[in-house]
Amino acid sequence: MTTTVKTIITVEVNINAPVEKVWHYWTEPKHIVHWNHASIDWHTPKAENDVRPGGKFLWRMEARDGSHGFDFAGEFTRVIFCKLIEYTLTDGRKVRVTFSPEGETTTVTEAFEAEQTHDVELQKEGWQAILNNFKNYTLSSGKLKTMRFEISIHAEAGKVYRTMLDENGYSAWTAAFNPTSRFKGSWEKGSRIHFLGQDQDGSVGGMVSSIRENIPGKFVSIEHLGMIKDGKEVMTGPDVEIWAGAMENYTFTGDGGNTLLRVDADTIGDYESFFQETWPKALALLKSICEKD
Repeated sequence: MTTTVKTIITVEVNINAPVEKVWHYWTEPKHIVHWNHASIDWHTPKAENDVRPGGKFLWRMEARDGSHGFDFAGEFTRVIFCKLIEYTLTDGRKVRVTFSPEGETTTVTEAFEAEQTHDVELQKEGWQAILNNFKNYTLSSGKLKTMRFEISIHAEAGKVYRTMLDENGYSAWTAAFNPTSRFKGSWEKGSRIHFLGQDQDGSVGGMVSSIRENIPGKFVSIEHLGMIKDGKEVMTGPDVEIWAGAMENYTFTGDGGNTLLRVDADTIGDYESFFQETWPKALALLKSICEKD
């Protein structure tokens, strides 16, 4: 009789947040959908989580280009509030998650049974990446608020995508934010890009950003890293720290000759009313440009 020895993989992260906050962000579906992905080209559009012994969970994970998707699902076997979660996946593998507080800092440790299809190191990297996303989301939540805007455009998704990123098209639709709006750089994934405009005092201001993902006609993700002041990059300081890590995501959903464009943009409280007014105007301009031909 042969006994198969199971490989246990462990990943860990330290979070500068109290265990109660960490627990809620780990277990509540409204938060899970924001952090449960190993890379930006994947997301979790739906999460169900009944956190109790015998309770079931199902987190739907999909590639943003629609090419792949699967259910990460199973059943909770042991739950101790703010301390421990154990569950069994639908393929029979067991996972143990511990929450270890020390003052206002919490260590989250996951130990899981490896599956046989993929390399062990690759599995560890993937689970660690998700855990790192969880840490970043937990730390940034509260500092930034995500605002969502949608518009239906009578044009195919590829055209909307191209118009949005085209040099002239971009300046035209973002004029709602600043009449001198423009960009300098590349939209290629991984590229640094500057979003620029003239401030009231005549100086050049804007944001230093990175293109996290660019799937033509499907999805564009921008991460803001720093600021432009007087035409120069500024990567440190209180103002920069407030905006650092803010995301701006564009999702294009085509249906025949129509496209639903969804924008998820992070902001801080001082700018919420401004963006509440200007984003709909900007998207209306984009719609007008796309539907002109």
